[in-house]
This record gives sequence, structure tokens and C-alpha cells, in this order.
Amino acid sequence: MLSRLTRPQALAVCAAPVVALLATAVFAPLPFSVAQPGMTANVLGENQGTPVITVSGAATRKTSGQLRMTTIEATGPDARVSLADVAGNWFRTDRAVMPRDAVYPSGDTVKEIEKHNEAQMRQSQDAATQAALRYLGLGAGRVRVSLRLADVGGPSAGLLFSLGVIDKLDGDGRGGDLTGGRTVAGTGTIDADGRIGAVGGVALKTQAARRDGATVFLVPRAECADAQAELPKGLRLVPVTTLKGAVGSLVALEQGKGAVPSC
Repeated sequence: MLSRLTRPQALAVCAAPVVALLATAVFAPLPFSVAQPGMTANVLGENQGTPVITVSGAATRKTSGQLRMTTIEATGPDARVSLADVAGNWFRTDRAVMPRDAVYPSGDTVKEIEKHNEAQMRQSQDAATQAALRYLGLGAGRVRVSLRLADVGGPSAGLLFSLGVIDKLDGDGRGGDLTGGRTVAGTGTIDADGRIGAVGGVALKTQAARRDGATVFLVPRAECADAQAELPKGLRLVPVTTLKGAVGSLVALEQGKGAVPSC
């Protein structure tokens, strides 16, 4: 014998699977990472007690001001990011929800990702050194540069490494500092020919830069719009496409002469 359900009972029975699905969706892991402004490091100074840039085979100069490379800090590649995490961080200006594959190589284990990031950093450092020495007209056989930055992976510090080497060896070319005594921050990949590439996460990196005292931020020109999205007050954006152009912009800022590009 079948009993007949009342309307409220029928609705409750039908709603139960929907509620279960929603609960599963809320707490199920999603292919996203949540990022926030990370650490910055002055490449002209020390990191964890070790000079970031060490030069042998050529005289170096005492510098003032700072050249700060910037990072983002993201949830780990094996972290569980749920719909609740995504919804909770989506509208925050100091957080960014990014596809996991945009932050980490797809399909790799944590150890493989760490090795990949370390390899990218080494390649970035080699390219940055070559670009700086080529800009200065110096041969790699005569001048040796060692770059050390603990706990940071990936290629996005390349531009700042190159500028740091140039500032330590030549400054602005006239006895002054490339920074003009300012705290200058930035981001960007670089190849051995001095071409600067985009990196991602610049809206968070500008926040990290301003937090740590920067007043000027060098940004790959292709990412101007992203950098302007959450630009902190008091931080000036200077778009760059080549190492030569970046040096020229910093010298123009320092000397108060010449045009300085803007986003």
C-alpha cells in the first residue's frame, strides 16, 4: 500500500539531492589558486644575510636607494581551494583568484614544480647577467656575476637583477645611482638581448612594492592595464619593453631631464 506525500514533504524529498550537490560543490576542490602580495627583496642589498649580487673581475660601486624585486604568494600546488574560498576572495582587492595552471605547471607533482621553478630562476639569472654585461659592453669571461635569492622561484625577477648589476658596476653612467636614491620596484622577465616580458600578478606586486616603500614601479608595457587596476596611491608606474629603455627611464627620473613614459 502506497502512502501519499504532502506537498511540503515532496518538496523536501526533491530538495535533498540539490542541497547535497550544492554542499559538495561548495567544499569540493577546484583548479584555482588564491594569491596575495608576497615578499619583496632589494637586489642591491642582502637576502637572509647573503648579498643578492656579487661581482668579481671588476670594481663595484657603493649604491644608495633600493631596487626591489616583487613576488606574489599563492596557495600551494596541492592545496584544496573550494568554491567557498573562491567566493570569499573574489572581490577582495588584496587577493586574486587565478587558474592553477597560470601559477603552476600543469600536471606536475610538488617536487617537480619546485625543480621547475628553480630551473626557471637559474635561467632567468643567467639571462639577466648576460643582458646587463652586454648593455655595459663587458665580456662574461672578464666579469663574473653571482646572483643569490633564497626561497624565490620563477623568471619574474630578471629585469631587476639586470638593473642591479648595472647599478653596482656603472650606476647612471655619470657617477650617480640608477635609483636616484629612491626605492624602485618592478617585475618582468628578461632575455639575454635585454627584451622584457610579461609575468602576471602585477596588481598584487604593486601592492607589495608600495607596502615596502617603493615610489616607482617598472612594469612590462603589456601589463599596464593590469597594474593600474589596483594601483596604490603614491606609486608611479613606468612601462618598459627593453633593458635600455628601463635604464633610460630611471636616469631621466634621477636627473629630472627627458621624457619618462607612463601607462
